[in-house]
Amino acid sequence: MTYLGKCFLKIAVALLLVLSYPAQAENSIDFGDYVVHYNAFTADTLSPQIAKAYDITRSRSRGVVNIAVLKKVEGTQGKSVTAKLVASAVNLTGQLKSFETREIREDGAIYYIGEFRVTNQETLDFKVRLQPEGSDKGLTVRFRQQFFTN
Repeated sequence: MTYLGKCFLKIAVALLLVLSYPAQAENSIDFGDYVVHYNAFTADTLSPQIAKAYDITRSRSRGVVNIAVLKKVEGTQGKSVTAKLVASAVNLTGQLKSFETREIREDGAIYYIGEFRVTNQETLDFKVRLQPEGSDKGLTVRFRQQFFTN
C-alpha cells in the first residue's frame, strides 16, 4: 500500500474503528494530479474516545462524511493538501441534507469531516465540490451511501 493509502487508512481507521455493517474502508477517485478519498458512516460506530476527540455527536441517527485530498508529487508518495470544499447530500425522495464540513489536521494529514442526520435504511447521494489549494481546477466527487441505524 502506498504512503497516501496508509495515511488515509490511518484516518479512516481512527474514525471508523469497527463498522457494524460491511462497507468499503477506502473509496477514492483519481483526478490526475490529485486523488480524493471519501467515506460516510453512522457516528455510533466511533468509539467514545474518538467521538470526543473530534467533537462528533456519537449516535445511530447521525452520519459522518470524511474527505481527504492528496496531491501526487513525482518521486514521492504524495502530499495531503487543503481544499475549498462544499459538500451536500440528497436522499432518494429529494430531501436535501445540509451540513458544514470542518478541517482536521493530524500528523501531516489534512481531511474534512461533516455531520448530518440519517434514518434507518436511508440512502444518500453525496456531492462534494472541491478546489485543492494551488489549483485553478475544481473537482467533483459523487457517491451513494446507505445507512443502517437499527
